[in-house]
Amino acid sequence: AVVSTQSTGASLVQYILVRGDLAKTWPLGALVAQACHAATAVVYQFREDENVKQYTSDIDNMHKCVLEIKSEEQLLNLSKKLSDNGIDHKLWIEQPENYPTCLAVKPYPKEDMKQYFKKYNLLK
Repeated sequence: AVVSTQSTGASLVQYILVRGDLAKTWPLGALVAQACHAATAVVYQFREDENVKQYTSDIDNMHKCVLEIKSEEQLLNLSKKLSDNGIDHKLWIEQPENYPTCLAVKPYPKEDMKQYFKKYNLLK
């Protein structure tokens, strides 16, 4: 189980993983929009969660980490792994194409999330 920041005082971070393979063919603005959709959706979906309340209580000091994931298959596998471990997130599926493009994790203490994201690099 993931520890709440209320007791630990840890800083919260929101991880966003974007498919790097799409960067080769999609306009940059379209790819950024996908990440924005996912980040907005997960914060709204879990708006009553204590981590989200704390994260959004200081808008000017939010921390996000946008990472690259190589493919649709890796994105879907990561989403399943996060679900299996009780990590709240939003897998963004672009409509009407029904095309998984990215995922955003609810804000969590960085230390609790490192194990899931340490192998990914910043999106370039």
